[in-house]
Amino acid sequence: MPSRQQRLTLSLLALRIAVFVVMITWTLDKFLNPGHSQGVFERFYGIPSLDTATMYVIGALQLIVVLAFVAGFLKRFSYGIVLLMHGVSTVSSYQQYLAPYDGANILFFAAWPMLAACLALYLLRDDDRLASMDTYLSH
Repeated sequence: MPSRQQRLTLSLLALRIAVFVVMITWTLDKFLNPGHSQGVFERFYGIPSLDTATMYVIGALQLIVVLAFVAGFLKRFSYGIVLLMHGVSTVSSYQQYLAPYDGANILFFAAWPMLAACLALYLLRDDDRLASMDTYLSH
């Protein structure tokens, strides 16, 4: 039976990979379907008229953060930015939470457990040592 610390580090790695899968999907959307991302920024963040080049810049910056996050690199920064990005995304969807049974709005509720995972990873970042660049570089 693995020790408590081994179970914790394995659980944190699993959370990091799962959050990464969601974040990389949204990041790639900015490159593969910038029109969709432009619509998301307009509808949920109130930022209209972003051009494709701007979406690519936002996507590139997000890609850097998301790759640092999955690598466990600069955890205070990368985990914090991922938490902030997902937190803003979750809160900006408040209208969907007010009408959960309209259309596909019920799917927006999946953002809350992921937000909790992002928070747990940020708070427990010093214990998230498995497959972590910060751990590797500190030795």
